[in-house]
Amino acid sequence: MTDFKSVLRVLATSDVEFILVGGVAAVVHGSSRLTRDVDVVYRRSAENIERLALALTPYHPYLRGAPPGLPFQWDARTIERGLNFTLTTDIGDLDLLGEIIGGGTWEALVVDTEAIEVFGVRLRCIGLKRLIGVKRAAGRPRDLEAIAELEAIVEERARASGSSS
Repeated sequence: MTDFKSVLRVLATSDVEFILVGGVAAVVHGSSRLTRDVDVVYRRSAENIERLALALTPYHPYLRGAPPGLPFQWDARTIERGLNFTLTTDIGDLDLLGEIIGGGTWEALVVDTEAIEVFGVRLRCIGLKRLIGVKRAAGRPRDLEAIAELEAIVEERARASGSSS
């Protein structure tokens, strides 16, 4: 089971530059859907990759779904050579994404984020409208199912603020 608080606190307190996306971002925006992992888009600068590697090392990251005993070394060089990692750690499942369909890289997404406080730490979360666009672009059945709820949240917020947009 993923300890969402620990995962987000480890990344945030280690000064990792990341954007919360996926199911946890949807929950932050008011979704009632359950999720089992944390999805983040991380900045791929050399300094940030080093911080990311150091932050997660104590939690023994391993490729989720890989056979036990498969050689895997978690370090900055591994991250630099890869892009997207679906990991299991001692504190839970984490999807580290260098880029996402419909959203691109950290640099492309950061303009559509908002600073939030979760579990006592400040972090960046993808904006609701951009999240809907990313889920639509991904086109997976579970993402398409989530879009209706997220669009209802947009409409409710518009009604509450008296806006028609």
